[in-house]
Amino acid sequence: MTPTEPLLARGPAARVAVRPPLPVKMVIAGGFGVGKTTAVGAISEIEPLTTEASITEVAAGVDDLTHTPGKTTTTVAMDFGCITIDPTLKLYLFGTPGQERFGFMWDDIVEGAVGGLVIVDTRRLDDCYAAVDYFEHKDIPFAVAVNAFDGRVEHTLEDVRWALDVSEGVPVVVFDARERGSVRDALLVVLELALARTGQ
Repeated sequence: MTPTEPLLARGPAARVAVRPPLPVKMVIAGGFGVGKTTAVGAISEIEPLTTEASITEVAAGVDDLTHTPGKTTTTVAMDFGCITIDPTLKLYLFGTPGQERFGFMWDDIVEGAVGGLVIVDTRRLDDCYAAVDYFEHKDIPFAVAVNAFDGRVEHTLEDVRWALDVSEGVPVVVFDARERGSVRDALLVVLELALARTGQ
């Protein structure tokens, strides 16, 4: 067998090259400690790249750890992972840092992305305002994913939509950042939104 034979369809009917899946960039954003790194780790088919640093006493005085008392590290640059959706499509996932002081990195991380998933914790909705505003300002398709911490959310999805003041065109869904299938479903919502925007 030659090296090229696996790339060709067998049989006399046709010899069609097997194309690699289309690479698509998507961003996972949100406030500090909402589950961005967890979501990337849950769905990625490769060992995710993370840029976690220990939370120092100084940072602990700035970042609210009230609802995440066990959190000892935080993303200081980005998270990266990927998932093959089907033979034609592969998502490359870029997770943003949650703190506003790292906001200067966002333009570089978001460049070329087809859409974004903004993860929110309903116990502290104000932490995600910056991410929502960013995607609205950049006119990038995005969905809001309410992370079900401890299997529950504090507010209804309509209340979350009202609090974030997002239009009806922005999907608001519940998901579990720890569950691979749940993360996949949320990402597919963003993908469908992006495809609708392009008319495909």
